[in-house]
Amino acid sequence: MLIIFGFCIPIASSSEAPLPFLAKSYSNDLPDLKKRRTIRALVVYGPTDFFFIKGKPSGIQVDLLREYEKHVNKGIKREAQKIHVVFIPVSFDRLIPDLLAGKGDIAAHFLTETKERKKKLLFASGRKMAVDELVVAHKDQALPDQIDGLAGRKVHVLPGSSYLEHLEKLNQDFKARGLKPIDIQTVDSHLGSEDILEMVNAGVIGLTVMDDYKAKLWAQVLPDIKVAENLAISQGNFLGWAVRRNNPALAADLGKFWKKVQKGSLMGNILIKRYYKSTRWIKNPNREQARKKFMHLLELFKKYGDEYGFDALALAAQGYQESELNQNRKSHRGALGIMQLLPSTAKDKNVGIRDISTEESNIHAGAKYMAFLRDRYFSDPAIKPDDRMAFSWAAYNAGPAKVRKMRAKAKQMGLDPNRWFGNVEIAAGKIVGRETVRYVANIYKYYAAYKLLAELHPKKSIL
Repeated sequence: MLIIFGFCIPIASSSEAPLPFLAKSYSNDLPDLKKRRTIRALVVYGPTDFFFIKGKPSGIQVDLLREYEKHVNKGIKREAQKIHVVFIPVSFDRLIPDLLAGKGDIAAHFLTETKERKKKLLFASGRKMAVDELVVAHKDQALPDQIDGLAGRKVHVLPGSSYLEHLEKLNQDFKARGLKPIDIQTVDSHLGSEDILEMVNAGVIGLTVMDDYKAKLWAQVLPDIKVAENLAISQGNFLGWAVRRNNPALAADLGKFWKKVQKGSLMGNILIKRYYKSTRWIKNPNREQARKKFMHLLELFKKYGDEYGFDALALAAQGYQESELNQNRKSHRGALGIMQLLPSTAKDKNVGIRDISTEESNIHAGAKYMAFLRDRYFSDPAIKPDDRMAFSWAAYNAGPAKVRKMRAKAKQMGLDPNRWFGNVEIAAGKIVGRETVRYVANIYKYYAAYKLLAELHPKKSIL
């Protein structure tokens, strides 16, 4: 079944290929899309834009696209003649490339209009929602009084973002005036804007750049970030959805729609009340107590990571997600210690560790069980190493049988069953809810945070 705004379109057989419009690439404009009765919206999976709750698509882009579907069907009475908007989830770095490749019709994300993007895209923004891109810092970071003071400072941003484009342009100006360039660092492509802000709040990242409305909203709930309103990398930018330049009719229709959903009305209410205030925040892996505990246990994570072929930091991130590295923790189901294993799982012949009461034996058992899951269920060479790790985490949380169902569901939905991020994780949300999706996503965020910590403090790291 393919979810479209809360109701389902049946597919002839669960074993057959997905609906043709998901498999084919085409770049038709609105009149042809209306004949197809389908408009494909590329959406970015994340905690506010697009996600599943009890199998139902949710998120700010879902709500806006639902409103657009009403707009495009205005005057059409017969159900059989109505146009449907379908969601095609992609990672942020694939949003524009997949649009240009004809894999979707709308890039349904709050994209900033930039000179480079406008060479390839038409934007539907209503041109009334103007935002500034501001520097955001951890509260302990000293900030300059003016933008030139960023010369030589390290700033982390999303790859492929307008922030990156504008920082590079600023560096050209710095170079022309003899100033030291900003040290621009891009984060892992699996992370999103919210993840970066959470890492700034944790002190893992010192400086980043963010749209003003997003930075100010998150500053209300992330106590350790500060928004530098005097340090704008770019000002007066318009945000909106984008289409290909050869789709002017679709762009014009979206433009009419966007005039109805300007800042302060539908969009503002959804953004503030429904999503941003209900987001579940990351815990801080960089508090001094947690850092000392992490460094104390890192030798054990390295020892068993080396033995079973895992990055020690990945295992440490998993241990933090499971127990906050607390060997005394016991779950209501009887799972024990840092890696929260059931004694029965540890005693099983595939692990064979009878006593998991100590930090070392617990970490050993967790690493060995992860290796069993990886090697037994995810050894297909078509699965890349990062995805093997993600699948193993998911199986550790939900069980390998559930992950098998998730992968089958992903294939049915037209997603890649060999990729977790942006693919199987979406199917997972429909099968087991958000727990396993959050579990893997949180571990990956902690993992990225620990890698950054290792880079920032190399002398304190044993790696």
